[in-house]
Amino acid sequence: MTGRGRPALYCSRGCRARAYRLRRAAATEPAAAPAVSRAEARSAKRQRVAEAVWRIAAEHGLDAASMRRIADTAGMSLRMVQYQYPSKPALLVDALRRLHARNERLARRRIPSGTADPRALVTAVLHEFLPVDTERAFALRVLNAYYARSLTDPALAAVFLPGEHPLEELVASLLEAARAAGRTAPGTDPAHEADLLVAGATGLGIDVLHGWRRLAEAEAVLTYHLDRILGPAAP
Repeated sequence: MTGRGRPALYCSRGCRARAYRLRRAAATEPAAAPAVSRAEARSAKRQRVAEAVWRIAAEHGLDAASMRRIADTAGMSLRMVQYQYPSKPALLVDALRRLHARNERLARRRIPSGTADPRALVTAVLHEFLPVDTERAFALRVLNAYYARSLTDPALAAVFLPGEHPLEELVASLLEAARAAGRTAPGTDPAHEADLLVAGATGLGIDVLHGWRRLAEAEAVLTYHLDRILGPAAP
């Protein structure tokens, strides 16, 4: 009977076979990776640019980081780099912020989380200022290149030298906990000692980078001051 019900459909055996194969392929294919958002793609490109700045700064100093050289090191066109950043100062500031974020992530992994021993924690924090491995040596070279530039660049100085002193405050809090537990020398001022330890570790790290001191010498100086504040380390 015509004119009623669904219209007749004709599918040959070959047609049905193709449909079956398509359904089977769809069922066995791995799920497609989630699409990368435009914001994520842009951040990834900016990360490539930042890492190029770091490599140039570590090897040649920040003054050598021209836009053309940054683009070549990142493996990108100059136009692409300029599209990501409205100006070179904005690029350098973002690269410094990304370096700080990277260093913080790595430091959190390296600082022991399974101990409450103030000395072990303070030692771990101070070792972030020493070139004890290739990763930290690289970061310190980049930071020192930025520091030299920040002396005449207020925008970089605002990032490089924020109003807060988080590391000094962290070390001071650890020493305060040790003092509350009766584990510091009499008359210890945690805030002043923290300032001295952080400033000393920073300077010692620079000396090691320059080859003026050996790493073992820098570590011995820090050990001396920690012994003075907290007493000798347990064997």
